[in-house]
Amino acid sequence: MINAILVDDEQDSRETLASYLGKYCPQVKLLTSCSDIIEAKAAILKHDPDLVFLDIEMPRGNAFDLLEQWGEVNFEIIFITAFSQYAIQAFNLSAAHYLLKPIDIEELEKAVATVEELLSQKQKISHANILIENMAAIHNQNRKLVLPLLEGFDVVKMSEVLYCEAEDNFTCFHFTNGNKSLICRSLKFYENALSPFGFCRIHRSHLINLEYVRRFNKGKGGSVVLENGKELIVSSNKKKTLIDRITKG
Repeated sequence: MINAILVDDEQDSRETLASYLGKYCPQVKLLTSCSDIIEAKAAILKHDPDLVFLDIEMPRGNAFDLLEQWGEVNFEIIFITAFSQYAIQAFNLSAAHYLLKPIDIEELEKAVATVEELLSQKQKISHANILIENMAAIHNQNRKLVLPLLEGFDVVKMSEVLYCEAEDNFTCFHFTNGNKSLICRSLKFYENALSPFGFCRIHRSHLINLEYVRRFNKGKGGSVVLENGKELIVSSNKKKTLIDRITKG
């Protein structure tokens, strides 16, 4: 059984989610509901929950105001948001769980199942703390990226990623130290998550970190040479975007 707390300033939203949990997620025991971060802090200290459903924007302080009061977040979180593409990018980078309003029942079941698996494996990584760091990072390349593995997670800085390579529905990360890691997510997923932060898709098979481009070779599409000497082909339909990203920043 997963002991949970729900934090949302909208009564209708609290009632709807509570109803969905009762019908579709019987493994979740909802201990209490809170309407703001003051109530939430008291409830978390009292109940020591496994999971907190946490609305991001509330009148008396947002979710991050609450989380920053903990040195280390020791409970799982499913964030709830109605908007903010910026926040969603940060969630994806941090492998944090989130639901968009209005809540989709299938997405709710999927998020709860993921949390249940993490709790059963006693995973110690705090996605919430990484998310907070990412939201506060001044320089894009200082942001962290959580890479899910079969046996857990790797946490890396974006600056450590040289390029990403598609391998069917997997993505192989190539790091600046020469190491590689095969991740069970598509290159398209990482293109969407990383493109705003200095990465560029140059080919159906490759997403590169623009920080490490050392040379561009002309041709139909051309090619790029990275800092480690690796040369990668650029698709003709990606050439203009790449050159614009390099020359215009």
